[in-house]
Amino acid sequence: MPPMDGTHGNIPEYSVTEISGAVKRTLETAFGRIRVRGEITEFKTYPSGHSYLSMKDETGTIRAIIWRGALSKLAVRPENGVEVIATGKITASDKRSDYALQIERLEYAGEGALLARIEKLRLRLGAEGLFDEGRKRPLPFLPEVIGVITSEKGAVLHDIRTTLARRFPRRVLLIPVAVQGQGAAEQVAAAIATMGALSPLGRIPRPDVIIVARGGGSLEDLMAFNEEVVVRAAAASPIPLISAVGHETDTTLIDFASDRRAPTPTAAAELAVPSREELLAALQQRGTRLARAAHSVLDRGRLRLGRAATGLPDLPALVAAGRNRLEDRGHRLQLAPRALIGAKRRLLEGTAARLPRPQEAIAARRAALSLLALRAGGAARSALDRSSRRLAGLPDPAPLLRARLREARARELRGAERLQAAAQRRLAERGTALSRIPDPTPFLAAHLRTCRAALRGLSARLEGASYEALLERGFALVRDSAGQPVTAAAGVAPGQRLLLKFADGTLSVTDDRARRPAKGGAAQETLL
Repeated sequence: MPPMDGTHGNIPEYSVTEISGAVKRTLETAFGRIRVRGEITEFKTYPSGHSYLSMKDETGTIRAIIWRGALSKLAVRPENGVEVIATGKITASDKRSDYALQIERLEYAGEGALLARIEKLRLRLGAEGLFDEGRKRPLPFLPEVIGVITSEKGAVLHDIRTTLARRFPRRVLLIPVAVQGQGAAEQVAAAIATMGALSPLGRIPRPDVIIVARGGGSLEDLMAFNEEVVVRAAAASPIPLISAVGHETDTTLIDFASDRRAPTPTAAAELAVPSREELLAALQQRGTRLARAAHSVLDRGRLRLGRAATGLPDLPALVAAGRNRLEDRGHRLQLAPRALIGAKRRLLEGTAARLPRPQEAIAARRAALSLLALRAGGAARSALDRSSRRLAGLPDPAPLLRARLREARARELRGAERLQAAAQRRLAERGTALSRIPDPTPFLAAHLRTCRAALRGLSARLEGASYEALLERGFALVRDSAGQPVTAAAGVAPGQRLLLKFADGTLSVTDDRARRPAKGGAAQETLL
């Protein structure tokens, strides 16, 4: 218990600033430069360029800070969820009772962390479709210019040039880059974009294919080719790209995004160009096969021509026979017009004799019109006489009635005269029209010829489609009792009556399949 007199004995008394300074000196003295292993969380970069994060393990968490000048020198880019080993020193704040790790260097905590990070990036980029097979493009058969992106100091460039000179010498456009360490990924991505942006008509030739190559190394050495910026640059390259990173057993993410993967830089050069010696050998072989095929075609053609020549008929005899036929046809053609004209003339005369005479028809029409005119005049006069007799028989009416009767009679006379005049005019008009009608004999004859030819054609078609011609040749038409044709034996019932029509008559028969034939004898057909 503290003393009752209010004193604190020999316990020292410190100010807040003194305590904070003492803690800071103790931490910086005891933990000068240390390495801390943990998983990055809460990583954030502020506009000032400084980055703040936390590192944690199973039970604890420590705050960390990366100053702007140190961030650009780190070989590993900080990412949340990545297990790293941070190298730096512990420092404490003078104003607050907290401490943090000032990171000066970052490295992955073993290959397991690297592989986990690579796999995570691979899955994310694969989900975006950057590794789809449909994006892969075929390599040019014989490129004019080959772009190479690699280090100019290693043996990779020498191997590629030696292989190209051996197989098929081509122009090489080199962009030297760092293939590992800080900034290597950005240089490789920029080199790929630079080659893709070259113009085909520019001073610097545009490559037809790009080789991104690097020799073998550890997983950390190859990490530049697992970075997202390199993978996206390879996927976006407008020029077909061959990746040749590491040895045959090494696999990087650029291999998934490239159009072709080569196990070694030498194999990449072999993929880029064909072997000139192999091409010459293949060309010579194809030339030999083509020459043999041409000789074979010629030999087969000569053989077919010889066989055809032996099978040809005697051409002079064919020509002589054709000439004889031509002379015979010419002689027959000279006689045929006269015979045809005579036959047509006889047919025309026979037809003209049966034609009606227009003059007689006109005269008959005129006589009928004259008779009608006489009958009309007589009928008018008879009507007038009957009216006069009726009027004469009437008693003498008053003077007014007699005047009206005279007017009615005059009107009837005038109407009869008008009817007679109209009839005479119609008679004259019809006579004039009949006199203008031309002689129809030639037109009727031509029409008769046309109709007779059409009738002969229809008769020939009817005879061709008629079944009666088949009956004359021995065939028979089978019909049932209703008169319908029977075309199949399966449609006939046992005991059914059938009609068989022949060319000279019809027979009625009955299907006797229902009766069994007598022993030793055959079934006989019953004719009715």
